[in-house]
Amino acid sequence: MNAKELAGYVDYTQLKAYATWEDIKKLCEKAIALQTASVCIPPSYVKRVKDSYGDRVNICTVIGFPLGYQVTSVKEAEVRQAVADGASEVDMVVNLGDVKNRDFDRVTEEIRTLKAAAQDNVLKVIVETCYLTEEEKIALCSCVTEAGADYIKTSTGFGTAGAALEDIRLFQQHIGENVKIKAAGGIRTPEQAEQYIKAGCARIGSSSL
Repeated sequence: MNAKELAGYVDYTQLKAYATWEDIKKLCEKAIALQTASVCIPPSYVKRVKDSYGDRVNICTVIGFPLGYQVTSVKEAEVRQAVADGASEVDMVVNLGDVKNRDFDRVTEEIRTLKAAAQDNVLKVIVETCYLTEEEKIALCSCVTEAGADYIKTSTGFGTAGAALEDIRLFQQHIGENVKIKAAGGIRTPEQAEQYIKAGCARIGSSSL
């Protein structure tokens, strides 16, 4: 896989709490040069990037990030604002408290609500695998599928661990046919990225690839 092909899988990411406008501009300019799948940026920069770069970059942002425990109505408002500001993809964090309480109906309903708020835009669901049992990972595959989300995503990059190939293989066995997989967290080399793509990932989230 050459550099251009690989870049087409990458959500080029800058989500540090102290990211400046200069950091975001550098990210966008490099993304345009490399033709990455998207830039993944904080919600507060979405409108500014849209105003500055128009359709030259595909904008992704994060919802309920990084802990996921905001109430659903707040996450829904975040999605609507992000879309209004110019995001065409949103990566939401599930409520891990609901997961640990085994309230999977509640998890599914929240994802469904946010997908409706996103309208025709892409919704990726971050499940933060480092905190999950295998049983919970399998249950979340069902939640994401039933709610109509577009992707299941491994990690925020802010947890205790990032992506793992065994989780990608597990997702492949349990997600619905219309759900894609995004791996994120700790993927820093082209060789690592290719491993995840070969395992079935349609997107790679990385700030340093």
